[in-house]
Amino acid sequence: MMANPRTSGALRALAVEYKSLQEEPVEGFCVKLVNEDNLFEWEVAIFGPPDTLYMGGYFKARMKFPPDYPYSPPSIRFLTKVWHPNVYENGDLCISILHPPVDDPQSGELPCERWNPTQNVRTILLSVISLLNEPNTFSPANVDASVMYRRWRDSKGRDKEYENIIRKQAMAARAEAEREGIQVPLTLEDYCIKTQVKPNNDNQVEMTDFYDDDYDEDYDDPSDGSDCAEDDENDSGNGES
Repeated sequence: MMANPRTSGALRALAVEYKSLQEEPVEGFCVKLVNEDNLFEWEVAIFGPPDTLYMGGYFKARMKFPPDYPYSPPSIRFLTKVWHPNVYENGDLCISILHPPVDDPQSGELPCERWNPTQNVRTILLSVISLLNEPNTFSPANVDASVMYRRWRDSKGRDKEYENIIRKQAMAARAEAEREGIQVPLTLEDYCIKTQVKPNNDNQVEMTDFYDDDYDEDYDDPSDGSDCAEDDENDSGNGES
C-alpha cells in the first residue's frame, strides 16, 4: 500500500535529520531509533553539561514525531526522573518550541517562540539543553520545582534544596549509565563533540529503507510557517504550559 503524502514526506525529513545527527552529533546528546524499522520514535540520551547542576547526569528521553512532521512538532517525554520547572510529573517536557503554531494569547508565548517547519531535531535538542540550565518559571509545568528553583536562584545558591535534588538525580542517572557501560563526560573537552569524526558505518541504519520511491513528495504545505523563519535559530527554550 502506498504511503500517504504526509507520512512519506515525514519519513524523508526524518531520515535526512537522523543521518545528519549520526554524522555530526549535537554536543551533549546522542540519538538512536527505538526500533530500527520505525523512524517516528527516537530515544535521546542527554548528558548533563559540565559546570552545571546537571553535570555527570545521563537523562534518557523519548521523542515521538507526528505523521505530518515537520509541519507539526514532535513531543518529548523524559524516561529518567527529572525535577525541573518545565517537566511534568509524568516526564513530558513543556517548551515553547514544541507547541503547535496556533494563536493562543492566554499562553503568554509569542508566535515566533512556537513551532514552525523550519525547526528541526537539532534546534530542539539545543533548546532542551538551554532550558535545563535556564528554566522558564512564568508558567511552569512543575510549580513546586519552579518555586524551589527561584529560591535557589534568588539566594545565589545559598538555598540548597533545589541544587541538592538535581545533583542527587544526576548522580543516580550517572550510576545507571555506568551500569549500561556508558561513559558520561565530566569535562568540557569530553563533552564537546568533534563532529569531523564519523561514526562507524557498521552501526548505521540504512536510511533508504524508509523511502517510498513510488511517491513524489512535491506537495504544498497548507501553513507556510514563515512568520518567524528568521527566529529559527533561537534556542532560548522558553517552556510554557
